[in-house]
Amino acid sequence: MMEMFCNQCEQAAKGIGCDVAGVCGKQPTTSALLDLLTLQLKGIGFLGDYLKKKHGWIDEKVDRFVMEALFTSVTNVNFDDERLTDWVLDAQSVKTALLSQIDREELGGNLQRSITFDPEWTADGLKNQAVVENLLSKRPSEDVESLQQLILYGLRGMAAYVDHALILGEQDEAINAFVYQALSRLNDESATVEELLALSLELGKVNIRAMEILDAGHTGHFGHPEPTEVSTGTRPGPAIVVSGHDLVDLEALLKQTEGTGIQIYTHGEMLPAHGYPELKKYAHLAGHFGTAWQNQQKEFDGAPAAFLFTTNCIQKPKSSYMSQVFTTGLVGWPGVTHVKDRDFSPVIEKAMQLGGFKETPGHKLMTGFARNAVLGVADKVIDAVKAGQIRHFFLVGGCDGAKPGRNYYTEFVEKTPKDTVVLTLACGKFRFNHLDLGTIGGIPRLLDVGQCNDAYSAVKIAQALAGAFECDINDLPLSLVLSWYEQKAVVILLSLLALGIKGIRLGPSLPAFITPGVLQVLVESFGVLPIATADEDLKAILGPQEVAV
Repeated sequence: MMEMFCNQCEQAAKGIGCDVAGVCGKQPTTSALLDLLTLQLKGIGFLGDYLKKKHGWIDEKVDRFVMEALFTSVTNVNFDDERLTDWVLDAQSVKTALLSQIDREELGGNLQRSITFDPEWTADGLKNQAVVENLLSKRPSEDVESLQQLILYGLRGMAAYVDHALILGEQDEAINAFVYQALSRLNDESATVEELLALSLELGKVNIRAMEILDAGHTGHFGHPEPTEVSTGTRPGPAIVVSGHDLVDLEALLKQTEGTGIQIYTHGEMLPAHGYPELKKYAHLAGHFGTAWQNQQKEFDGAPAAFLFTTNCIQKPKSSYMSQVFTTGLVGWPGVTHVKDRDFSPVIEKAMQLGGFKETPGHKLMTGFARNAVLGVADKVIDAVKAGQIRHFFLVGGCDGAKPGRNYYTEFVEKTPKDTVVLTLACGKFRFNHLDLGTIGGIPRLLDVGQCNDAYSAVKIAQALAGAFECDINDLPLSLVLSWYEQKAVVILLSLLALGIKGIRLGPSLPAFITPGVLQVLVESFGVLPIATADEDLKAILGPQEVAV
């Protein structure tokens, strides 16, 4: 009998799903609690959607709760059963409050299971109940269930972007209304493949708006990113390494450590922070430490620094450095100190105790080529294309991960001809962002657009080029070669499909929750392809006689 079942990330065991323990470190009870939280959210979605359509209901506190609950369910965010128990019970309070606003007779006698479910109100009772619910609710996917999972995982990914935007004061009621509607639809066992596919594409469109308001929050608060060279070396003195995605957390830490002698380093997806004017102005934003999230156990072990996780990407800390790890926001790991309200005093104190790094050399990474920077030289790019200096553009990016086969992306970028340009984003770039690909007419051949949510910048760049050449995006000399790991990559893929972009290559493996039937629809409608080898894909894109330059 399965202990659990989770197939939401690229590491799903045997390409099917984790059924004993999560490859990510998730334990069966943790998985079950997350399933219960999802069940509760489907109930809240049904009630919220009903109240909005019947009575124009709006409640910003409930909106934020739903977004945070979805985000806390993303891979590598929250592994803390105690906090997840609180989430499930708090969800019941929200559900009860919504029910109090509705005449039960209006809903009819056939209430959704997600509404009638009543959790145990003791920790042990809830855990036992969670395990039973988990085993009863999981089964091999059919096409409808596959699309329901695609929508659920996409909602989780979008919620991450919406949550970051909310922190920056940006929101859109239309996004909130769609989330309730989509969660409500996940209760419908009679939904068809066609209906759910349409809902998936609608989710992709809504996520473009979510990334747009997040972009507005980032650029409005921190300024537009500028091309910036970032050192991977270390400076002498106490050190704090910041991982995740939350730039507001990073800014708060920079302010609290100013003048203390502590050096602040980014890690993983925080690298693009160095391009923002309002962050790079801090002299003690010292550089970038390490590579992508999956290497942290090796890279953190023995490092005399404090480590702060602001969003997803935490791995089980080794005992040798667990006391140096801190979480904030929605991140949680049992036994790790959690910082609330952006009071980073415990992190600062630990950094001071550890003494920090000695001065070491490192190489340089470039970042900050977001839409404003690239479009600022769009005329040069267009002229280079017309003159035949730039033959093709590749967008090679997405999530990184530990699964074998990801060296494909390094090899692919290494082998791109010298008259092509590679745009990249998200932590997948750590497979190749150390490479010197040179320049074309003063334009770097490798352009780091930013974090995963900066796919919005990449889309705006592509749309601007299409406008300049008066053609459809699919007619541009542009190919997308993407890597995926978790749910934010899922929703970005849906956004690209919603834009009508075809011929996307996806790897290192296709999602375990996508059935052959659903895959066939994606292939026939959008030409989605699994990656092959770097040589085969380059030949397919550029032609066999055109690869070597």
